[in-house]
Amino acid sequence: MVLESTVICIDNSEFMRNGDYLPTRIQAQQDAANLVCRTRLRSNPENNVALLSLADTQVHVTLTTDSGKLLSKLHLIQPQGKIRFLNGIRIAHLALKHRQSKNHRMRIVAFVGSPIEEDEKEIVKVAKKLKKEKVNVEVVSFGEEELNSPKLNPFIETLNGKDGSGSNIVTIPPGSMLSDALMSSPIIAGEGGAPSAGGGEFDLGFDPAADPELALALRVSLEEQRHRQEEEARASGEVQETQSAPATAMATGGGEDDMLRAALAMSMGQEVPSTAPPGGRHVDVSAMSEEEQIAYAMRMSMQEESGMETDQKTSESALDDEMDLDEGDVISDPAFLQSVLQNLPGVDSSSEAIQQAMDQLAQNRQDNDKNEDDKE
Repeated sequence: MVLESTVICIDNSEFMRNGDYLPTRIQAQQDAANLVCRTRLRSNPENNVALLSLADTQVHVTLTTDSGKLLSKLHLIQPQGKIRFLNGIRIAHLALKHRQSKNHRMRIVAFVGSPIEEDEKEIVKVAKKLKKEKVNVEVVSFGEEELNSPKLNPFIETLNGKDGSGSNIVTIPPGSMLSDALMSSPIIAGEGGAPSAGGGEFDLGFDPAADPELALALRVSLEEQRHRQEEEARASGEVQETQSAPATAMATGGGEDDMLRAALAMSMGQEVPSTAPPGGRHVDVSAMSEEEQIAYAMRMSMQEESGMETDQKTSESALDDEMDLDEGDVISDPAFLQSVLQNLPGVDSSSEAIQQAMDQLAQNRQDNDKNEDDKE
């Protein structure tokens, strides 16, 4: 969507007291300017509009997105003096130079309902300067259109240059409603009748030309909904990435711990133990020291070996008893485990954590032997 800064210039000369445009020229202008203001602001939330009167060349509202402020000042403008068309255009151009964002296109919408007294050459000179500064001008000519056309037409033609687009003049004869005439004009509907509010990709379900104002409101609403959905989708994606980060770090960062446990289990002829002990409670292996990790792996192996023994069938137990060297005895033998740990690189078998594990292993073996004696 195109970002624009627009200055609306109101003709507030004494000619605006005439009643050939109901109810009066000044009030018909105010309604039409109200329509232009709402259209520009609704077409993009970042658009801004300023308000200027051409008789006293006063800037009533600087560039703003506050439609309430614009409309309240608009209805306070009253007829006085003569129109000063070129001075008002120059001041409007100066106001556009002070727009907050340089990415905004500059546009002037001028209502002219009084005879223009400036010379045609001077008007063309100003038009060339505006063209050089890339300022588009929309002129609404009414009331004195026959007198002003010889001056305003060259003004718009100079602004458009060879391209023939960007600036427009809309001539409205007496007896017409200015706001109704503008609805189908390029000022509101856009070039070639294309909606100026953007969002032509939306299917509104009816002919936009039948009710342009409703079509504009629907397009703005659909555009805001699309932006809101995009923001929600982006926020949801960020939350999922944040939640999956710890799991990813655990999977990729615990390689050294897994290698230590795997090496110990493989040396005993067992399967690699998992990071969670029987019972399902999670143990943070990364918070342990290296000796504690090895001792924890030994306890895990012992628990798995004990579980495997209870699940063995009677025939398998009998076969194991006939073996010269019982596998369970070997695994639970502290001397055997001590020799295995001594052969692991970087492991201090005399550390306090490993000695405690060895003592616990010896105590468990004594308890098992005692239980077996009692059973006999």
